[in-house]
Amino acid sequence: MTHYEITPRLSFTGLLLGERPDATAWVTGNASNPQISGLVKFYQTSYGGILVEAEFFGLPNIDTPDSSDFYAFHIHEFGNCRGNFDSAGGHYNPKNRPHPDHAGDMPPLLANQGYAWMAFYDKRFTIDEIIGKSVIIHSSTDDFRSQPAGNSGTRIACGEIRRTY
Repeated sequence: MTHYEITPRLSFTGLLLGERPDATAWVTGNASNPQISGLVKFYQTSYGGILVEAEFFGLPNIDTPDSSDFYAFHIHEFGNCRGNFDSAGGHYNPKNRPHPDHAGDMPPLLANQGYAWMAFYDKRFTIDEIIGKSVIIHSSTDDFRSQPAGNSGTRIACGEIRRTY
């Protein structure tokens, strides 16, 4: 007989399958990348952290058959996604830590021919703390060393994080 233990994964799967997220960010591309779109969902968990689910379409490698590419993915200080997204400020970093230990540093997106999906758990921020901030996708991967932002290239997509009611 196989013994199954209750793990956080089971709780997380239930959130993703049946619960309304506590916050979302609809992400769209800049003028040079208008084909990018996607949704980031933020769920409060019973484990004291946040489950983040992200799905994106139209990332730059969409026209390259069988391609895969990495893109930096961060929470930025402000929810201003106008123009070239510079008004979104720097990485969300309330504890003034070096990169890649900012609260807004998230795992890179792995896009396969323009599509990316991922889910991860994070305890470095709360839903209340990120409302009004933005999610940014950058044109390159994050090198996890360079200060202050990982040499992650230009900002190609942005979405404001809003509470889901």
